[in-house]
Amino acid sequence: MTHNLQVLGFGALAIDDIIYVDRPLSVGKGKVTSRTQDHGGNVATALVAVAKLGGRAGFIGWLSDQPLTDISARELERHGVDISFAPRRPDAKPIRSVITVGPEGDRFIAYDDNVPHGTSEALADSTLAQAQVLLIDGYATHADTIVARARKLGLAVVADIEWTIGPATERLLSLSDHLVLPLKFAQTYSCESDPALILHKLWSDDRTAVVLTDGERGSYIRQTGDAVFWHVPAYEVKAVDTTGAGDCFHGAYAFALTQGKPPVDCAVYATAAAAISVTGPGGRMALPDQSACLAWLARENAPVPRPIAPPD
Repeated sequence: MTHNLQVLGFGALAIDDIIYVDRPLSVGKGKVTSRTQDHGGNVATALVAVAKLGGRAGFIGWLSDQPLTDISARELERHGVDISFAPRRPDAKPIRSVITVGPEGDRFIAYDDNVPHGTSEALADSTLAQAQVLLIDGYATHADTIVARARKLGLAVVADIEWTIGPATERLLSLSDHLVLPLKFAQTYSCESDPALILHKLWSDDRTAVVLTDGERGSYIRQTGDAVFWHVPAYEVKAVDTTGAGDCFHGAYAFALTQGKPPVDCAVYATAAAAISVTGPGGRMALPDQSACLAWLARENAPVPRPIAPPD
């Protein structure tokens, strides 16, 4: 089959008002040094990252039925993300977020997500089947039948889950063969603190990979057919803004999957992309292209995967 698009996704689509302050967020008070607005959302930014890296990405979540006034949709198109297969409804609108960023790049996100989530149950199998990867986030609980259909059609499902709402999230996790989760969420969800124990606990026979991301401490990976668990260290960078770094990681990981890379190599590639993304402001302004990622991967001090002992 010819794949017209490589990566499809539905999930958070946001407009972010970003405020930069001169003191650490833990201090509780500080001066505003600058303000900006950017477009964000877990899946939306991940798809923009795919497009920036040279991949063919498509957003298939709900969009407004008023295309001329749908700023978020036009922004996706501007970045090269295909929105032609996205279902439309009159009440669709982006999440609105206010993000406060400290001088070390740490941030606090306050968001209003009282908007339609998921995607249309009428989405055609032919739309899904044109891609190799489906990217989802926690809002996919609103359309888990689409995720199940994607798996049945042979797509790799890459899940970015940051919270649980109970059984609906459990089903979503079970449907996803690539769990790419923040370590903090995975620790809470699994009731374990050690990454190796979490990788073991979240594994199932139909998983392809479990990846735990931990910011400046790198990521931890278990992949199918491999008795070794892996740690990929992070690059040492001066972070300007960590907003969207995780989304960039997910997008780069998904794109690497379409290139036939095994999960550990996908994580190595995504680590470089995410490191570059935090060197500029906003969630999308510093997303890298393919040449930048390859240059970082070729550095003498580029992180190398290290084996870690699996649990007894």
